[in-house]
Amino acid sequence: MKFFIEIRKLLILFFIIYLFLKIAILTNIPTEYLVQITLYSFIVVLSALGLNIIYGYTGQFSLGHAAFYGIGAYFTAYITKTFEIESIPLFIIVLISGGIFTSIIAYLIGGPILRLKDDFLAIATLGFGILVRVFLDNSDRISEVLGGSRGLVGINKITNLELTYFVTIFFIIVTRNLIDSRYGLFWRAIKNDEIAASSIGINTFKQKLIAFVYGCFLAGIAGGLYAHLYTFLHPSNFDILKSVDFLIVVIIGGMGSISGTIMAGLFWVFFIEGLRIILPSEILEYRWVLIPILLIIIMMVRPYGLMVKKEGY
Repeated sequence: MKFFIEIRKLLILFFIIYLFLKIAILTNIPTEYLVQITLYSFIVVLSALGLNIIYGYTGQFSLGHAAFYGIGAYFTAYITKTFEIESIPLFIIVLISGGIFTSIIAYLIGGPILRLKDDFLAIATLGFGILVRVFLDNSDRISEVLGGSRGLVGINKITNLELTYFVTIFFIIVTRNLIDSRYGLFWRAIKNDEIAASSIGINTFKQKLIAFVYGCFLAGIAGGLYAHLYTFLHPSNFDILKSVDFLIVVIIGGMGSISGTIMAGLFWVFFIEGLRIILPSEILEYRWVLIPILLIIIMMVRPYGLMVKKEGY
């Protein structure tokens, strides 16, 4: 009963936020650019949520998350462009298919590399990210539709407020339920002490693989939304720096904190874009000096993230 009451409260809160955003858009209060950034912030939250499952809950240090984000983006864009899909219902099917395709790739990759730990796992996922980047750069040799190093153009703009918001909210609720289930308990046990978790009968490799596949599934869904928001894809959008972006969101929000990931994802996108607007063009590049200073201050004040202690993980 308590569970259903909490879910109902969350749904009411999310619906109120949606109404506020919808009314603001209908009254033309935010600019088109601000609306686009808002939708993008939801996409970042969704993808970072996947990385939080991988790194924050199971302790698997992945530096290749952007690669799975890119796989989902390219797969979804390729299907919608090839079959000229424009309707929302068909796009949702393609979006889920993109997530499933990404999770299949994650399963095939995760089998061998998840037996590695710590720095070795980070290097392996980094290598996979570089491999995907090189593949996308040369993808025009496989199909002209993919664009190669020129980028993929002509993607329909299908992503809107309702689609982005409710897809993100849906997977936030699903993820929250997973964390509160036995899977979440297994993941946290593995993160705290993998040897101890294994000694009490937990199949640690299987659980790590499940977490990895699910986290990459979320990245694939987010990538599909991204592709149909900006309508242009380039391999450089999915390099190591994008993986670092997601990692920063997880660390700032707190590893093992869903609410922290949401807050940090929204903050990070608006902070980066806010600096782009506020700073004069001649000193715009100095934001990459300001950003590390901010991160250092946050880590000194809240070394475990903004919300991790509030959720009790």
